[in-house]
Amino acid sequence: MELGNKIKELRLQCDLTQEELADRCELTKGYISQLENDLTSPSIATLIDILSALGVTLKEFFAEEEEEKIVFKEEDFIEKDTGAFKQNWLVNNAQKNMMEPLLVELMPTKRTEADVPHEGEEFGFVLSGSIIIHHGNKKYRCNKGESFYYSSSKGHFIENPTDRVAKFLWISSPPTF
Repeated sequence: MELGNKIKELRLQCDLTQEELADRCELTKGYISQLENDLTSPSIATLIDILSALGVTLKEFFAEEEEEKIVFKEEDFIEKDTGAFKQNWLVNNAQKNMMEPLLVELMPTKRTEADVPHEGEEFGFVLSGSIIIHHGNKKYRCNKGESFYYSSSKGHFIENPTDRVAKFLWISSPPTF
């Protein structure tokens, strides 16, 4: 860990000059400069004083930030197979996110489970086949290359009325699956 760089970032976030930080800690501007350039190391007591002036505890300062996962591979996917449909969660632990993307394979003449009205919105894109979206008392056909989008405020489910597997990307916000 580069202490100096991290201290400099915190100082800049607090909108302080090296001289202002030095004055608050009863140190010299030159010492702060050397510290930020990793030319010297502070004692624990001095580090605590500097961090206190920057509004950060030792624990917060040394806490490792977990790197956000950006790319998800097939081995990261979680699959649920009900026999009527297969769901692949494309982002593991998506329940903590704002969106939950699924890849769904809906078997011929089958349907997804009925979902009761809830807060949120849902979007889908049909990759192959044809589906019927049941939304409230209405039905909507959606074919390969077409997308759907609806509020989740009405009961809903998706049906495959054909004799071929239908495959679609389904995104729910907030996550509900």
